[in-house]
Amino acid sequence: MTSNFLKCYFASLVVVFSMTNVMTAADDNAARPNFLFIIADDCTHRDIGCYGGQAITPNIDQLAKEGMRFTQCFQAAPMCSPTRHNIYTGLYPVKSGAYPNHTFAKDGTKSVVHYLKPHGYRVALSGKSHIAPREVFPFEMSAVKNNPDLNAVEKLFKESKDAGTPFCLFACSNEPHTPYTMGDPSKYDADKIKLPANFVDTPETRAEYVKYLAEITYYDWQVGECLRLLDKHGHADNTLVVVVSEQGSSFPFAKWTCYDSGLQSAMITRWPGKIAAGVTSNAMVEYVDVLPTFLNAAGLKRPDVLDGRSFLPVLTGQETTHKEFVFGLMTTRGIINGSDHFGIRSVRSGKYKYIVNLTPEVKFQNACVRLPSFTSWKAKAEAGDAAAAEVVRRYEHRPAEELYDVSTDKLEWKNLADVPELSEVKAELKNQLTMWMAAQGDKGAQTEMEALEHQGRNRKKTSQSVTRKGTKGGGKKKAASK
Repeated sequence: MTSNFLKCYFASLVVVFSMTNVMTAADDNAARPNFLFIIADDCTHRDIGCYGGQAITPNIDQLAKEGMRFTQCFQAAPMCSPTRHNIYTGLYPVKSGAYPNHTFAKDGTKSVVHYLKPHGYRVALSGKSHIAPREVFPFEMSAVKNNPDLNAVEKLFKESKDAGTPFCLFACSNEPHTPYTMGDPSKYDADKIKLPANFVDTPETRAEYVKYLAEITYYDWQVGECLRLLDKHGHADNTLVVVVSEQGSSFPFAKWTCYDSGLQSAMITRWPGKIAAGVTSNAMVEYVDVLPTFLNAAGLKRPDVLDGRSFLPVLTGQETTHKEFVFGLMTTRGIINGSDHFGIRSVRSGKYKYIVNLTPEVKFQNACVRLPSFTSWKAKAEAGDAAAAEVVRRYEHRPAEELYDVSTDKLEWKNLADVPELSEVKAELKNQLTMWMAAQGDKGAQTEMEALEHQGRNRKKTSQSVTRKGTKGGGKKKAASK
């Protein structure tokens, strides 16, 4: 063979191998699903239409008819920032370091971007972020006034379709976070709406509540627009859609608490051909399970470091259960108008919820006690209304232990912690909570007092302190009410 022939022969081999690699990569990308995760901000799950609520939510309700609606989805912390860190890292809050509000993850922590991007995914976040540091969360970012930028969303969908590249998009709404300025409250009649049974009925509460419901309807519109763009660019059949409500509303007994109104979330999923239409799942799942589920759906291995577990078998109908217990924690230290330190920990089974209040002698408070609704409750109580006084007392003063039968007592109002017949139930839940805290490195009161070191405003100080010790580290709209 001549040298020229050999050169041409080997050059041809290089071209063939290169084309094969390109085709294989393209085939792999085509086989991998897209992910669209849409999240609200401060929305109590039971206020959404398909969960029996009064909010007008046609798009979410239709999605539930097309996929699977979860009745027992939970998050680990009833505040915006730790919740979002929890979702993107697959880690519980204390382990990642992101457990107070306005927090940040420990240096070296990996997020969904690090797990999906090396496998060809474009990983984007459009809307509210409330996460840090940037190195841990190197998303493609966009937003319009702390809400999803629908133009950027459409651009991502179009470019992904044109290039044959899979995407993972987190579309993060800022609604229905206070102040309630979005949506059309005129669609609701303040005199006719039904307030939750543990609310004090005042004109101020009703006026706030209709504005809150209107913002949920606005969020529903955002969900509809994202789904419309998904259809427009031909992604609907190969996209796992997940729509959630985040933690509960800013009204009392929801956000900032470990009651189900604070920790439980709506979750509706759709994936044509993989998830059956119009089904309901009672499997207990957590936000910390979302990342492992995405990795599983993409055919990727779950890293051992993750706390969450994939619930893909539940989505595909292979399993009907997922977890036996779910966990929660809350710290008021460092939040706006929060108690200097009031730590709460909780564990929930399918039937019972056990709550520990670490400092029951401290008055519990947060931003909601300054809202017109709660101040009207206090005024009514001070005017001599005994029922209002009892509601206010129960919100501001908590016992050391709480135990509820959540299968019948949805608002967790009848404390069974001292019922002798349930002593074994309480002991088992307490043991589960103790083991979880130990596994997470949660030292209870000490962890609470260290919360300020884990807030973004103190990150530089913390980093400098760590450096001196020679150890290794592992939008703004509506911010006033967080």
